[in-house]
Amino acid sequence: MQGLYIITDQTSLRAADFLQRVEAALLGGARFVQYRSKMGDDHTRRLQAMTLVRLCSGYDVPVIINDYVQLAHETGAAGVHLGRDDTGVAAARALLGQSAIIGVSCYNELDRALTAQAAGADYVAFGGFYPSATKPHAVRAHFDLLRLAKKKLHIPIAAIGGITPENGAALIAAGADILAVVDAVFGQADPMRAAQGFVKLFASESRLPR
Repeated sequence: MQGLYIITDQTSLRAADFLQRVEAALLGGARFVQYRSKMGDDHTRRLQAMTLVRLCSGYDVPVIINDYVQLAHETGAAGVHLGRDDTGVAAARALLGQSAIIGVSCYNELDRALTAQAAGADYVAFGGFYPSATKPHAVRAHFDLLRLAKKKLHIPIAAIGGITPENGAALIAAGADILAVVDAVFGQADPMRAAQGFVKLFASESRLPR
């Protein structure tokens, strides 16, 4: 797993042109989409997630559901992203199957990431690395954590929190395989162009000598 990971929020989900904006980001090169909804009823979430899965399947881009393991199962999503208080990795794997993508939020905790890896997680996420309007009170993670995690982990590492095309290159250089963003794509007038700005960071990194 590598590339741009776009995450929905309540503002983007309420937009009348939400699906068009997601599709624009896909055309711009987004590699993963996370459906994250903290409001609304189960029926609304199911409809939104199913619609998103249908759209993204046409681009061969996986949709990962935030928190709701059962919703991921019901909608045929590619997997689930789990936070501190969510279902464990083993239980999610039992329901979703061996091919599911299971990610775990690890905040600024390497030990939590190592535990998630041992439990069978497919990727872990650290953050936030920069101030974020989406989660203004999130714990702060530091670049040294990424560097150490890259040495200790053998699964992909996502970075999240206030990431932009201007500051994302430093995170990739420190060890991030995935940049997870909300406002830097969905909060922009042109999501396709915004996504392309991130894709260029990964292209530039791939040309660097190893």
